Order: sequence, then C-alpha cells, then structure tokens
Amino acid sequence: MTQVAPSTTRDELVRAAADLLVSGGPDAVTTRAVSTVAGVQRPTIYRLFGDKEGLLDAVASFGLRDYLKDKGGLAVTDDPVEDLREAWDLHVSFGLQRPAFYVLAFVNSQSGRMSTASAEAFAQLRRMIARIGEAGRLRMSVDRATALVRAGGLGVVCGQLAVPPDQRDPEFLKVARERALSAILADEDLPTASTMPSLAVALREKLANNDSVPGFTRAEHVLLMEWLDRLTDMTA
Repeated sequence: MTQVAPSTTRDELVRAAADLLVSGGPDAVTTRAVSTVAGVQRPTIYRLFGDKEGLLDAVASFGLRDYLKDKGGLAVTDDPVEDLREAWDLHVSFGLQRPAFYVLAFVNSQSGRMSTASAEAFAQLRRMIARIGEAGRLRMSVDRATALVRAGGLGVVCGQLAVPPDQRDPEFLKVARERALSAILADEDLPTASTMPSLAVALREKLANNDSVPGFTRAEHVLLMEWLDRLTDMTA
C-alpha cells in the first residue's frame, strides 16, 4: 500500500480548513469537520499542527501567501513614502477581497501574539517605514509609526467590511490612507526645533545595524542609542 507523505496530508488538511473557513467562517473550522473533509483521522491534525491554533495559523499563512509575495515584490523606489502608499493600497485591497483570511490572520489571532503570516506582514511594514525614518521624514520612532500605520490599516479594512460593498466610498480609502501618513510624517514647514524627532529617527536607523560608533566606547554607544530612542518619540 502506498502511504501518503506527511507534507501532502498537511496540505490537504490546510486546504480543507481553508475551504471551510471561506464557506462557513471560523466557527466552521473544527477539527472534526476538517478531518472529515480531508478524509484523515483527527489525531493526524494534532500530530502535524500541535493543536487547532496551529492549524489555523497554517491556514492564515496559506491564505496570505500570494499577498505576502506581492507585498515583498513591490518595487523599492527613491521615494519610500510612495512605496508605503502602494503597500497600504495592497493591504486594503487584499482585506476587502479575501475577508475570511484577513480576519483570521489579523483579527482572530490569539491574544498577545500575532499569527505567523501577520508577523511577517508587520516585519515587511516596519522595514518600509524604517526607510522613511532613514530619510529623516518621520515625526516619531519607527516602532511607533509602524504600530500606528498597522492599526490604521486594520481599522480601515474592518470598518469597510462592515459596509455593504455597493455602499462603500472609494474616496474614503484614499482619505484614510493620507490621514495615516500625515500622522507619522514630519512636516517640512515646521520650525527647526520640531524636526528634532525626525532627525533623531534618521540617525537612530543609520546606526541601528552598527555595534559601535567610531570614536565612542561601547558604553557611550549604548547611551547614545538610549538618548536617540527618547528623542524619536518627542511630540512636535
């Protein structure tokens, strides 16, 4: 008798769970239902995924696979702000087109932890915003700006999902995006004192990958980074 390879069985379980998720929502994804659709015994699920949360995490990664590939493949231009706009639009578009997977990955994760897929998306977002910081165009730290943009995108998608598709205002998506960007971007017209956070962020990010600064002792380098961390979140 030919035995089914574990990887194939795993894929079948993930696809079965994904189909149940799309057709019946999260409540339809039970280990009993998944094992029945996939034609395997329930203990196999626990052997391959640990528990139901492990299975759902795999389903979220499956559902976000193309989105993460597309996001990672976005062109990197000389304008990191415009690059972030494209990433925001991609994120919102995915959320509205694949709501079941979006909610599973970004909303229904266990308290206190992100799903594997959403953590990868968050890391991609942080790298994009770090580029803006390196350019001296943030009014706050990279971490705070990343959290703010993530929360804004999540709120926009969830808010729009509560509205019937034919009643959604396409212009709202642009307005929401620009409001989120204006919250994190430094205003070049502000007085010089108010640009201190953006300058601190730029220096902080340029030094982030260095273990030391020429002419500074290790202790001085650590202290410098601490001071920059404080300056990055000064209010304008």
